Amino acid sequence: MAEENENIENGESEESTQDSEAQNSVEALEKKGEMDLDFILDIPLELSVELGKTKMLVNDLLQLGQGSIIELNKLAGESLEVYINHKLIARGEVVVVNEKFGVRLTDVITPIDRVKSLTAEE
Repeated sequence: MAEENENIENGESEESTQDSEAQNSVEALEKKGEMDLDFILDIPLELSVELGKTKMLVNDLLQLGQGSIIELNKLAGESLEVYINHKLIARGEVVVVNEKFGVRLTDVITPIDRVKSLTAEE
């Protein structure tokens, strides 16, 4: 009670003390959350970009050599699929950056659609 009267005398109310305690709790949880997130940031993922697909017989595969052309199921200019761990996460287009190929993302799959695709596969 004496502490409460002292806080009131100093211009602090019980409410502001509770607010500062709540703020400290929030900051502690945020730091813990950052540590939890830091833990997963180093997990390696496999990212692949699919230009197109085709099916071929083993005999046709054995006939391939340097300069052979494989016809894919996509038309020139169609978007590429970007997969992480074999799950579709985005679509994009080919770009060249410093003489290397890259992919400019044009459509990122929403988290809701990703979850739907997971449940559809099961």
